Amino acid sequence: MTVLSKKKKIKYNRAETRAAWILLLPSVIGLTCITYLPMLASFTLSLFSWNGLGEMKFVGMENYVRLFTRDTKFYVSLLTTLEYAGISVVGSVVYSMIIAMLLNRKVPARGFFRAIFYLPYVLPALAVYLGWKWLYDYNHGFFNYLIKLSGGASVKFLDSSGMVTPSLALIAVWLSGNLIVIFLAGLQNVPRTYHEAAEIDGANAWQRFWKITIPCMTPIIFYNLLMSLVSNLQVITPALSLTKGGPGTGSYYICYMLYTQAFKSHKYGYGSAIAVILFILIAIFTGILFATSTGWIFYEGDNKE
Repeated sequence: MTVLSKKKKIKYNRAETRAAWILLLPSVIGLTCITYLPMLASFTLSLFSWNGLGEMKFVGMENYVRLFTRDTKFYVSLLTTLEYAGISVVGSVVYSMIIAMLLNRKVPARGFFRAIFYLPYVLPALAVYLGWKWLYDYNHGFFNYLIKLSGGASVKFLDSSGMVTPSLALIAVWLSGNLIVIFLAGLQNVPRTYHEAAEIDGANAWQRFWKITIPCMTPIIFYNLLMSLVSNLQVITPALSLTKGGPGTGSYYICYMLYTQAFKSHKYGYGSAIAVILFILIAIFTGILFATSTGWIFYEGDNKE
């Protein structure tokens, strides 16, 4: 390569790098202003005691000490959040995978059914939860009507501390239309030649599903697990719309605790401390998921036994 061609290549690379930075700049600015600066401000505010109007008083780690040693509701909220997230994540992923596999088959009106299963995800949240409130109603709800028809006794779906979290998690599963779409896209990218080769070798439907479909879908499964985990650990809408954290502390999730402390009790420093702990909790679970994923995620070309 001549000196002249080397100079042209260096000049081209510099121009390309400059163009890339210019194009990325709006996203970087937006991410900094919307995500990173508020995160830093939240952590800083967690070191203060402030009601939003008066003088900010520096208290150091006092908010965190109080959260872990004197606020018994914190541990309750942590357990209820983990219970909700566990049921919602597993239920959403399994349900979405099953529905996606059904919608991936050649069935009549397939486009219509795809739209029907995706529709709950784009409906207004308030309308969704008001509808489910009627379905769960103890006296006049549709579910209890069906239970009475079958000879059973009415169930307190939202008024029992043992039933409220599974009931709210069921709504989250029903709302997982976005996961269905992602699974469906992944299923359509599973190479048909693998299934044809397995059929020739005599593999049945279950063997083809377990040995071909699932390994090819593991990157999609990982992504949906991650997105579902992050969103469900931040659950607050059902508690705000239906239960107000009750009955008792049955749906007193961490985000709802954050809301009550920061925006109802005007303890912004304490609320920020809860937000920081929630961020750390999500980071821990995300780290665990990434750390364990290397053993079960398969990419095309991998040769894992």
